[in-house]
Amino acid sequence: MKKTKRFIGSAVLLLFLLAVMAGCTKSDSGTVSTDGSTSMEKVIGALGEAFEKSNSGVTFTYNPTGSGSGITAVAEGRCDIGLSSRSLKEEEKAQGLKETVLALDGIAVIVNPDNPVKDLDLETIGKIYTGEITNWKDIGGKDLEIVLIGREAGSGTRDGFETITGTVDVCKYRQELTSTGDVITTVAGNPGAIGYASLASVKEIVKVLSVGGIEPTEETVRDGSYAVQRPFVLVTKSNTKLSATAQKFFDYITSSEANEIISSAGAVSVSQ
Repeated sequence: MKKTKRFIGSAVLLLFLLAVMAGCTKSDSGTVSTDGSTSMEKVIGALGEAFEKSNSGVTFTYNPTGSGSGITAVAEGRCDIGLSSRSLKEEEKAQGLKETVLALDGIAVIVNPDNPVKDLDLETIGKIYTGEITNWKDIGGKDLEIVLIGREAGSGTRDGFETITGTVDVCKYRQELTSTGDVITTVAGNPGAIGYASLASVKEIVKVLSVGGIEPTEETVRDGSYAVQRPFVLVTKSNTKLSATAQKFFDYITSSEANEIISSAGAVSVSQ
């Protein structure tokens, strides 16, 4: 009996010491889950990686489902923070959702690298996407059919592009793709293609056009001279508190401390 008591006492002491040691080595614990815009992948990925590095024991996750799906995920309680590359609609705000602008992003108009066209104005872009202009030779390019590439319904990038170019619900798409990466890859592989994608995600495999003589850069997006731009938005529930870990992440990415990371990822931070 005495041996049994001594064994139990030693086991309890061991468990206590292990708990103390764990408490000393872990600065934070928990998870933060994000869901939504594929255009925000580079920005939110860089922020999540930096947050994990400075908070041992924390797990950050990102589910690239698109802006509409991310907004729904927050409303249904399936993630901590939704990611949208468009502003919330009034009916979404009426559901108790709140938006916080994280950054601004230019929507780049992209073509195949072999396309000689370098600049288009908003009116011409609108005519291209509504099918009024169908051949590149009519706007300074080769005698080649224009192939319209865009995003799927519910995409924040599509919503922003169509709103700015005045083409909402009237675009004559050849292909409607489900991610920014797919649009870039498709345009890169088709000599007649034109598409649009987040400036933060554009790769060298495509050619970025200036719009109305203004190239999309951090400076032109910040000062508003580049017309085709939209916000990167964090979506939360106004009547529901975030977990301690999710709130810490939210506070970090909306602070000036995160500005350099956001800028390095190709977006324009709005925090001072």
